[in-house]
Order: sequence, then structure tokens, then C-alpha cells
Amino acid sequence: MDQQELSAESFSRHAANYLTSTVHATGADLDRLAGLGRGASTAAPVRALDLGCGAGHASFALARGGVPRVIAYDPSAAMLGVVEGEARVRGHSGIATHQGSAEELPFEAETFDLVVTRFSAHHWASVPRALQECRRVLVPGGRLVVIDVIASEVPLFDTALQVIEFLRDASHVRDYRPSEWKGMVEAAGFTTRILDAWSFRLEFDAWVARIATPPARVAALRAVFAGLPADAAAYLQLAADGSFASEAAWVEATKR
Repeated sequence: MDQQELSAESFSRHAANYLTSTVHATGADLDRLAGLGRGASTAAPVRALDLGCGAGHASFALARGGVPRVIAYDPSAAMLGVVEGEARVRGHSGIATHQGSAEELPFEAETFDLVVTRFSAHHWASVPRALQECRRVLVPGGRLVVIDVIASEVPLFDTALQVIEFLRDASHVRDYRPSEWKGMVEAAGFTTRILDAWSFRLEFDAWVARIATPPARVAALRAVFAGLPADAAAYLQLAADGSFASEAAWVEATKR
């Protein structure tokens, strides 16, 4: 399988885990997404795309905030099935689903007012290509919001994070540094308005169980954690049980 097939296959097998995952289902960023809908409620109806929607938490937040039409888009049919079922449970009739890759969006130019992606871009084969597609499908002045895990600007810490992410999940491509995100977003034709970051904690057993990391890779993770330089372990706030802290960022930009 190529990377995109590997990602879709991996998440299809464990789609339901991401609906109930505390890391994915909660967070101040979801309330902030809901606020985007409330802030636009007096203007023309917002058309939103949730790119790499996973179990749909960003879509649900947008719908909760009053966005009348949201397309939940993902390469995994199983994930989209989870979104459809949960949208019915929550009464979000304005959420529709569509399957495909981030790098090739099957939508006409200037279809959406808002494109959101949450904890997905680190699996994309080509972020620059996906961002070009985001720009194409957004109206002039349309808004892009990227929420994702970020890497440190310190090379050692960056390397440590990529190693453990890949060992845990072979579909991982890269957690990008804030400077990389700003550069890629602006190169794609956007003006960056906001780049905020925060820390969150990952409990080791739940982290590997969510994606069913194979035992050999779990053992490799334990070995990597045991051998980390002290400053890298401190950066990760590594605990004895393997739990650690990671960082995420909210990157917001408008189409030039």
C-alpha cells in the first residue's frame, strides 16, 4: 500500500475508537470552532469543509455553532460511517459526508467559505498540494483553520517526536514545526492571521490502544523512551509509564 492507502486502512479498522477518544472528542479548540459558526450567524450562510474529518468532532462543533452546511470529508469510508451515525444521534442534519484524499478535492472552485482540518494533516502525503486545493475551493477571503500536532523548532526534540509518532502509527508522515506551517500556508496563497499553540497530555496505554499499535512497535517505543537524552525527555514531560506531553497549534489564515 502507498501512504494514503495505509492511512485509510489503518483508521478504518479503528474508526469507532476516535469517536470516544478524549483527546479527539474534547478540547477548547472545539468550542473555538463552534464560535466561528456563531460569529458568522448574521452573515450569509457559511459553507464549511471538514478536511480529514476522522470521527467528525470538528464537523459536530461547527454544526453546534450554527454552520448550516458542513461536508465531512475523509479517505476512510468507515470513519465517514461513524460520522453519519453520530450526526443522526446529535440531530445535525446539515452534515453530509464525502470520501477522498486531501490532495485531490472533488469540489468546484470557490465552493466553501471555511475549510477546517483537525488532527489530520500529519497523515497527508503532500501538505503543500492539499493547501493549494484548500485555496482553490475557498471563496476569495475565505478562511482556513488548521489544528494539528506541532513539532519543536529544536532539531533534537523534532526528531524525537517524529520517531515516536511513526513507531506508534506507520501512517504518520510528519508533525510540522510552526515555522513550517506558516511557510507552507503563505506559499499556498494565504495570509496567516493567527498561530496559537497549547500543550496536551497523552496517556501511553490509551495512545497505543487507540490505533492498535503492534506489540513489537510498543516495545520499540518503550526502548526509545528509555534511551532518550535527558533534555528530550524533559521536553516531552515523559513519565515513568510512558505518558508524555505534546503540543498542538491553531493556524488560521485567509485566502489572498
